[in-house]
This record gives sequence, structure tokens and C-alpha cells, in this order.
Amino acid sequence: MYDYMFRNALVVDGSGGKPYRANVAIFGDSIAFIGSEGITRARNIIDASDSVLTPGFIDMHTHTDLEVLRDRDMKSKVGQGILTDVSGNCGIGVFPNSCEELQLAVEDVLGTYPDWSWKSWEDYRNLLLEGGIGINEVFLASHTALRYAAMGRDAGRKAGKEEIGRMCSMLDELLSSGVHGFSSGLYYAPCLFADEDELVALLSVVKRHDGFFAVHHRCEGNDVVASLEEVLSLAEKTGVRLEISHLKAIGRENQKYVPQMLDMLDEARSRGVDVKADQYPYAYGSTSLFSLLPPHILGLSRLEQRLALSLEGEREEIKKEILHPSAWDSVYQMVGPDEISIMYLENNKDYDGLSLSEVGKKKGKEPLDALFDLLSEEPGLAVMSDMTQSDESLKMIMKHPLVSFGTDALYSSPMPHPRSFHSTVEYISRYVVKEKVLSLEEAVRKMTGENADKLSLKDRGYIREGYKADLLLFSPEKLEADGEGNKGFNVIMLQGKPCLIDGEWHYKRTGCVL
Repeated sequence: MYDYMFRNALVVDGSGGKPYRANVAIFGDSIAFIGSEGITRARNIIDASDSVLTPGFIDMHTHTDLEVLRDRDMKSKVGQGILTDVSGNCGIGVFPNSCEELQLAVEDVLGTYPDWSWKSWEDYRNLLLEGGIGINEVFLASHTALRYAAMGRDAGRKAGKEEIGRMCSMLDELLSSGVHGFSSGLYYAPCLFADEDELVALLSVVKRHDGFFAVHHRCEGNDVVASLEEVLSLAEKTGVRLEISHLKAIGRENQKYVPQMLDMLDEARSRGVDVKADQYPYAYGSTSLFSLLPPHILGLSRLEQRLALSLEGEREEIKKEILHPSAWDSVYQMVGPDEISIMYLENNKDYDGLSLSEVGKKKGKEPLDALFDLLSEEPGLAVMSDMTQSDESLKMIMKHPLVSFGTDALYSSPMPHPRSFHSTVEYISRYVVKEKVLSLEEAVRKMTGENADKLSLKDRGYIREGYKADLLLFSPEKLEADGEGNKGFNVIMLQGKPCLIDGEWHYKRTGCVL
């Protein structure tokens, strides 16, 4: 007898193919039967005739490395139908060690955790599994963690030959131990100090393991074309599979580059480069407020950054660099103070929710001076949001067949970006149901099968007999954001165990480290 049977479901199976009606039966943690025959041999029969049945969503780009310890049920992700996360993106991660420098370096994106007790990838993985997790997790080895492990606190510079060798040895060990790939954030310190020799050496290790390289490339703004060319060239030189993170062009003047960027992906594919990309469904983003500073300042410790910003002479030089950048993304210069808002300041909460222009007015100063004041006083978390791209560009990128779904979710502050809770609902309710940018089957492909293929997951991402029963039953027209939750999901099932059924939550910590 089967454990569950979805009767007369409209199956959107993750392949992008046409939806079809079927009965889908579950036994244990797997899909045991798909067919049109009437089945009554099930302990629990679910009438699915008014809903669609899809694979559980797979988030290709997220930052839940510490959130999965803080909230092991992972309500923020499971509650939007995401049953598999890919963590360790943008070169920001929590292993192979847990040194103090690493903890401080990742705090604005990953948040804090009281007890970094792990000393290795194996320790961290065991910690997750011992307490149980409510979601499947895939992990990438992060460039930031490798640099601190190999270079110590002096990671904000070019690496020497021996240091590169140490990074390669650690990466080789991680990829041999179940880590799926390697990520870098060439926009962020200390990754931005990596030269071609370092990157080629690391990517050659990734290629030997048939992993993939996920990258937040150096410039998403004025120099986006040259920056994109750099990572495409690295992939072509090493043969590594390339995943371009949160593909976009930042700044009003740079939206003109989007068609060229997409052509570059197609042309690289025609030359044999295995390149794809992911995207979150919002025109505005979120990251560290300190990331508005020039690269050489980002290479300093947080204490040294605050000291530099407190000195009048240093301030004027930093201001010139921000307003007249050379070969780096000055988000402030591209976006402007009206479109950059403070989401959270740990020690200056009076400014939360204000744009930098509004902060300037409140302090009676120019926006940059007001920003420098805040950052020079802030020893804790500092998170911002910024309007990064046009809606037209977002849709153009979304429709491209090489681009799949990700949330770029981060939970470092009490006021996170809505993508951390509602990305899937925004993706389907707005861009499928309302605006019809994508068909439902194409959207589901980008959220499930396509990402499973990128990750080489052999038994997830599709509704097929023998595959794991990570399943969602919902009505697309009824999906709706609701506070930090979402309405419209009838059943959310992780490995054959319902997390939500008939409106009642039964969080199950049946997730795996894949």
C-alpha cells in the first residue's frame, strides 16, 4: 500500500514539457507510481484536481549557511516551497575553518551565530545532521574562507604561490568530501584581490572534480561587459562549468548592456563554454552597506575601515574614489543616494528604512558624509537595499533559456529583503500569472529540473518514478505573500513527509546534506 496518493493532479514535472493529468503515488521517501489508472491502495488520498503538482523548488543562490543553524526547520524557505538550498555563494561561507577573521568577514551577509564550534567541513556537516534540518542543503566551497584559512588575517592582498597551493589543497579535499563546487565574490574583499594565476589554479581543481564555479563577478555596473568577459575567459581557459550569480546590470545608464550580456552567454556556449546563470525576481537588491566603499578600503579590517572614515583627509580621498571610480563598481555613483536605503544598522536603528538622501537631510550633511558618519560609528551589522536594474531588463534576463531561479536570500538582519521569504511567490504570481513573462511549465523548469541538472542531482528536480518525493501542490492563481509567510500552498512534502497539508504545518527535519 502506498503512503500518499495525489489523485488527478495537473503535473508540471520540471522538464518544461506540457502539463498532464495523472495520479502520483508516494511510498517511503520516493515517487513510486505515476499513471492514469485509478488507485485506492493508499493510506492517504489527496484530491489534487484543482491544483498543480510540481517538484520542490531548488534555490540556486542563497546565503543560509548560518540560518540553517539558527532555524533548523527553515520556515522562511520551506514556506515558499524551496526544499533544496545551494549555500556558500558569492565566495561567502563558513568552512574549512571558523577563525575570528572569517566570522567578522561574513557577518553582514550571513549574520551571527553564538558558537562557531566547527573546525572543518566535516564538523560543520555533522553539526547540521546531528540536530536535523528541515531542508536539503547543497554546499559550495567559498573563496573567502579558503583565503583566510591559507593567508590568515592578511587575506586582503594578492596571494603568493605557496598560499595558492594551500588553497588548492584545501579545495581539493573539500570537493572530494561532498562539496559540489567553488564560489567566489570578486566584488567583495578579500576575493577581489585574487589575480588570474590564483583563479586559474583554483578552477583547475574544480574542473578535475567536475564541480562548477559560481561567481559574483567583479563589476555588474559600468564595466559589466569586461567583467563578464573575464569570467567567461577563465571558464574557457580551464574548462570549468560556470554559473554567473544573480545576472544583472546595475545603474540606469547600464541597462543598455543587457542584450550584449545575453549575447555573450550564447556566443560562449557556441564556443563550447558551459556557462549558465541565475537570477532573483526583484529589480532591487540587498547587501552590506560597507560594500559601497572602494576596494582598497574593503581590504582593511572593520576597525581600520572605521578609523579611515573618521579622518577628514581620508574621507575626501574616499569620496573622490566613490564619485569617480576606476575599474570597480561604485554602486553609490551608479544608483545614487535616493535609491540606496538602509535596511538595518545594529547600533543606529533610527536610520533604518531611510534612503541615504534622507539620512543626509536628517543629519544636515551631504549623503556621502552622512554615510561615512554612520559607518565610522558602526561596529555591528550594516545592511542596505538598492534599486539595481529596470523591470524591462529583469524580464529580458528572466526569459533567457540559460537563466534559472535563485533567491539570493540572506538573513543577517531582522529586516531582510522580501526575496528571503517570497521569491517563489513573486516569480509565479507576478511573472507567470499576471504578466505572463514565462509559462508555468518554463518557470517550474527554471526552479526545479534545470537547477537539479546544474547540481548533478540524479534523483531530484523532476516528477519521475523513483525520484525523491520533494513535492508541492498549489494553485498558481492563489499564491500570495502573507507577512513572512505565503498563502496558496496546499501540500509541501519533503522526502515523502508532509511539512504542510490542509493548511496545517508539520515541520519535519528530514532534510539532507546532498
